[in-house]
Amino acid sequence: MKHFAALFKELDQTTKTNTKVKALADYFAKVDDKDRMWTMAILSHRRPKRTVTTTLLRQWAATDANLPQWLFEESYHVVGDLAETIALVLPPARHKSEHSLTYWIDFVKSLGPLEEAEKKERILEAWGQLSPTERFVFNKIITGGLRIGVSQKLMVRALSKFTGQEESSLAHRLMGKWTPDNITFEELILSENSLDDISKPYPFYLAYQLDGEAEELGEPSAWQAEHKWDGIRGQLIIREQQLFLWSRGEELVTDQFPEYAPLAHLLPSGTVLDGEILPFKDGHPLSFQQLQTRLGRKNVTKKVLEAAPVILMAYDLLEWEGQDIRSMSMQDRRQRLEELLQAHPSQGLVQISPVVSFKDWEALRAERSSAREKHSEGIMLKRLDSPYLSGRRRGDWWKWKVDPLTIDAVMIYAQRGHGRRANLFTDFTFAVWKEDQLVPFTKAYSGLTDKEFGEITAWVRKHTIDRFGPVRSVKPFHVFEIAFEGIQASKRHKSGVALRFPRILRWRRDKDLKSANTLEDLHQMLAQYG
Repeated sequence: MKHFAALFKELDQTTKTNTKVKALADYFAKVDDKDRMWTMAILSHRRPKRTVTTTLLRQWAATDANLPQWLFEESYHVVGDLAETIALVLPPARHKSEHSLTYWIDFVKSLGPLEEAEKKERILEAWGQLSPTERFVFNKIITGGLRIGVSQKLMVRALSKFTGQEESSLAHRLMGKWTPDNITFEELILSENSLDDISKPYPFYLAYQLDGEAEELGEPSAWQAEHKWDGIRGQLIIREQQLFLWSRGEELVTDQFPEYAPLAHLLPSGTVLDGEILPFKDGHPLSFQQLQTRLGRKNVTKKVLEAAPVILMAYDLLEWEGQDIRSMSMQDRRQRLEELLQAHPSQGLVQISPVVSFKDWEALRAERSSAREKHSEGIMLKRLDSPYLSGRRRGDWWKWKVDPLTIDAVMIYAQRGHGRRANLFTDFTFAVWKEDQLVPFTKAYSGLTDKEFGEITAWVRKHTIDRFGPVRSVKPFHVFEIAFEGIQASKRHKSGVALRFPRILRWRRDKDLKSANTLEDLHQMLAQYG
């Protein structure tokens, strides 16, 4: 554990990419295969299940630190991170531990079936032999909140530096449904046969947001334009007449979309399509909200299938006749995709994403402005000569999203943030008018500068009306412009609406309280865009 804790500390103290890669590569050289596997798992979001509730951890930590519960809770609100609070308040370790990361992972996993008293005894025993940094990491593992400032792309670079293997090969090997419990480092990384898993997807290629003017991209003739469909990014794999469907989050979601099953025989083996799992009915896309009714269900009923049927809106071909063709140009891959779907009709289950024709950037800008009416998030731009790479790369693929919807709202509640913003109020609840009453409708916690967060924090402390644990009710006064990507009806919310990706666009110091929008304004947006 000391090696992993030291790595965590080193990564936390730098923002330099090369320093992080070197630290990871050096770490891989120090530890055994099991610790390498668990580090790779943690960095690719494959963490052990939570076996102890945070409520119990808070109680046990307060007891072990000889603190009254209220004082521990106040300390937690100030620090803003439970794992760090526990690490700070506990008494010094009674003796040192030389156990590995894998030992402590197994330790956490073993707590699941134990009774509460036995869990407490074992947790106190662990805290009593770990240094503060080791405790912090251990607590993060228990709570499932361990986040390290390293992307999977950087981890792949470090593995490449350590093993001498190509990054593209390593990125592919790390895809799929593996865990340190079902495969070894040798099998996953070093073995010649590690890519034999027929369900294994390719790493997704991701686009950057286009924040400047489209004209900066050069000649329009060098680019292919499509709509950015509002569904779930997925790879549909057919190998050995078996079908597998992976989401971009590396989840195998085949069973959640049973209507794709016939494609195992309609499309040839050795085919991998990249596209959008898109709710689609009567010849046009449905809203993302309707797709949400399909997600996370163990039993996909006939009623659900009829209400929100899906297609795969295909926009790329990654494997053709069993060959990896990602190195081909976008233009050549598109041609093969069109030929494939023409030669093998899919009963409408796969549709090719239409290319948007445009003579100049102004014409494409006009098409983008009407995207929301087509249940599209905007325009995708892909350079015709670009290969299919992995991860997020600048230059060849861009997403040109439609401008967000906005509403002016009044801040009525505030809560402290976490981590480095634990002493600032950064999480807010906003309301709109219904006649002469303010009705809460959304929360948002991003969009202001550090200086603005400091200013609003000072104001909140002076104008608090009431407190509910960490939440403060404040005097209605400040108006903020809230941006969001979509709106839907909601029975769970008092306002009757729920927003998609709400965030603070700007602080409207030029507007007074009564100039904020109304609940009727939100319902009109719901009628138009919901």
